[in-house]
Amino acid sequence: MTVATITEKTHHTITINDGTQIYYKDWGTGQPVVFSHGWPLSADAWEDQMVFLGLHGYRCIAHDRRGHGRSSQPWRGNEMDTYADDLAALVGALDLRGAIHVGHSTGGGEVARYIGRHGTSRVAKAVLIGAVPPLMLKTAANPGGLPMDAFDAIRAGVLADRSQFFKDLSVPFYGANRTGAKVSQGVRDSFWMQGMQAGFKGVIDCIKAFSETDFTEDLKKIDVPTLILHGDDDQIVPIGASAMLSSKLVKGSTLKVYPGFSHGMCTVNKDQINADLLAFMKA
Repeated sequence: MTVATITEKTHHTITINDGTQIYYKDWGTGQPVVFSHGWPLSADAWEDQMVFLGLHGYRCIAHDRRGHGRSSQPWRGNEMDTYADDLAALVGALDLRGAIHVGHSTGGGEVARYIGRHGTSRVAKAVLIGAVPPLMLKTAANPGGLPMDAFDAIRAGVLADRSQFFKDLSVPFYGANRTGAKVSQGVRDSFWMQGMQAGFKGVIDCIKAFSETDFTEDLKKIDVPTLILHGDDDQIVPIGASAMLSSKLVKGSTLKVYPGFSHGMCTVNKDQINADLLAFMKA
């Protein structure tokens, strides 16, 4: 196992041993809370949580995954093992201890793989929100997953017209297609902007990473208090093949299901999510 190492550190970036620069935000003081974002977004997706928790006495750190946001756009390394090692490099560079790791969607997979590869010696708690584990792809052993055709369609859409694909994807992501939904154009525009900031190669590679990576063994290695949050109307990561299974694989985990909430509930329903995160962190 190759662990990413730090060759250089500046205020808002670290440089991994393959030359990739990882951008991060570091706000507030107190117990560290480390956020891992979803595809195709960036650390900006966590600002509602970072400001709230920062004001409640936590040090909030969020990075742009390689190939996303303001981080480098390398041709290689856009897969889950390297994502996890990049996260470990950031944790090491900032010497974070007793950290609470929070991952949304693909970021939930990143947190699981980080713990699977690097253990919990620096981890106090974990939170998986609308997360992709244990496995999104339908297989003989995972009959409740989505067929490969679904992910091939995402790849085709991105390759054909990435900009329009992201504009369209923002609708089911935030549940804007549901009766009575209150999703502003600004929220959808922010999703599009973050997606377009990502590197094209990283965006394409990450589809395979979030859909085909099996996190079953990683989840079994999580031995810290874990909160699993999921909306039962998540149109991006269906709850049946994700949270319902993950909650059985993570020993002693707590599952909270939100009726009618979408994949983008950290934004659309931020007050509820923030309150539940704070309660879990203080417990």
